Amino acid sequence: MQGIYVGSRAMFEAMNRAMALHELRPVIDRAFPFEESPQALSHMESAGHFGKIVVTL
Repeated sequence: MQGIYVGSRAMFEAMNRAMALHELRPVIDRAFPFEESPQALSHMESAGHFGKIVVTL
């Protein structure tokens, strides 16, 4: 896993309001089922993705 600092809770809530107001949606590069988590991590390590890498439960 790779974490990032996004600021305070107030900043996070303001970002979510702006995203909802402007109907912004994250770009999903690829989704992996939980059983393929190792492949998802390899995909992230390759740095060839554009957008989010999703692991579904």
